[in-house]
Amino acid sequence: MKKKKQPFPLVAAAAALLFLAGCASKPDNYYTLASPVAAADAAPSTLGTAAPLYIELAPVAVPERLARPQMVVGRQNGSVQVDVLEQHRWAASFENELQDALAVGIAARLGALDVTKGGRQPSQPVWRIAVQVRQFDAVDGGRVDAGFNWTLRRSDETRTMVCQLNVGEAVAGGIDALAQGAQRVTAAAATAIARSVSAARANPAATACTL
Repeated sequence: MKKKKQPFPLVAAAAALLFLAGCASKPDNYYTLASPVAAADAAPSTLGTAAPLYIELAPVAVPERLARPQMVVGRQNGSVQVDVLEQHRWAASFENELQDALAVGIAARLGALDVTKGGRQPSQPVWRIAVQVRQFDAVDGGRVDAGFNWTLRRSDETRTMVCQLNVGEAVAGGIDALAQGAQRVTAAAATAIARSVSAARANPAATACTL
């Protein structure tokens, strides 16, 4: 008598396919660090004037643990553990997302043109900005705290200005609120960097920021 085949192998195969499909699915949520610059904070464009302003932002240096598209979120109550959120990612790897957001924010606040990726004649001086992130700690339902160092140098000068900023934002619970807090911290950094460029332009002898 011929035995009836059991359905288990088919069920197991179907379950395995569903599991693999789930593993291969794309992250559900993407976030950006860029935020609109308020009209009151934006400067008129200097292009077409007698003294156009150009900026060039070097790749942003970040701690290795943050150099990824996934959001890295700390735990409350001083835990030493962090969570790397596969389903919540920045629109690009964190250091690239931060560079783009800072470049746009700085340029808008100065009325400058960002020539990081080209578009400047060699005879035109440019303000070169190099940013290092000392920390960028985000805790869901807690705070986003960040520390930035940066240097400024005009391409036709030997002087270098050294600057530093510590900034923090309290955030409500939820990843959306956390991302919004990170946006505000990034905007604060862009504002401070733009002010340092203005200060350096106004005082050719300055070598340190007074933010």
